[in-house]
Amino acid sequence: VQLQASGGGLVQAGRSLTLSCAASGRTSSSYTVGWFRQAPGKERQFVSAITRRSGSTLYADSVKGRFTLSRDSAKNTVWLQMNSLKPEDTAVYFCALDLSGQYATRAQENYEYWGQGTQVTVSS
Repeated sequence: VQLQASGGGLVQAGRSLTLSCAASGRTSSSYTVGWFRQAPGKERQFVSAITRRSGSTLYADSVKGRFTLSRDSAKNTVWLQMNSLKPEDTAVYFCALDLSGQYATRAQENYEYWGQGTQVTVSS
């Protein structure tokens, strides 16, 4: 399984940005895609997750109400719509895939496959 994340960039605070994550290879009919982020000097943290089959989502408290995760199951692609961005959202964002996941989970150890990361920088 390969994951290709894209869409990062530099934006001003309050603006929006959309990240995408496309999965290819031997995926399953039921998996979970998660987004995580890592700021300089900090540990990687959970952002959001979505299940392929039902579209069930989970969000970190820090992004709830601002970020929206959606998916196109036929295209094996998910999008993370990030609105009202804040400087503290600045980080490298990674998408990851839990091949056997039937539930959206924030546990990093559940995700077997990881994308390369895309930089998001929010200026104040």
